[in-house]
Amino acid sequence: MGSPISQRLLDIVDALPLKRDMRVLEIGCGPGVMAREMTKRVGAGKVVAIDRSAKAIAQAIAGSAEEIAAGRLEFRQSETESFALEEGEAPFDIAVAVRVGALDGRHLEAGVKARAAIAKALKPGGRLFIDGAPIREIGL
Repeated sequence: MGSPISQRLLDIVDALPLKRDMRVLEIGCGPGVMAREMTKRVGAGKVVAIDRSAKAIAQAIAGSAEEIAAGRLEFRQSETESFALEEGEAPFDIAVAVRVGALDGRHLEAGVKARAAIAKALKPGGRLFIDGAPIREIGL
């Protein structure tokens, strides 16, 4: 069992349009706290969470054994800009990123590449949310 979720992250998850059976991509998952909470809300759906840090991915995996064993949560080490669906993988309904510099305006060039990669990983009509007050949708 991983760390408990903070009220700030819980508010973000509460604001997302999560539904049962959705496929969700979390970008910049850190130790996986928010990913585990979203997994509870999508039922038989799936959350795939990425982070560029090998240490963060190791922590996330260590705290998520039950969800991973159930096939409802997966962690991958990847930069947002180079993320791609795996062979035969279904696209995502939504993507969410909290404090990811490539998407919040801190790294403009990386942001262009990141948005393009995310757009390719989403279903037609898929949506991207980033942290705001508490969360806001941005166009791709």
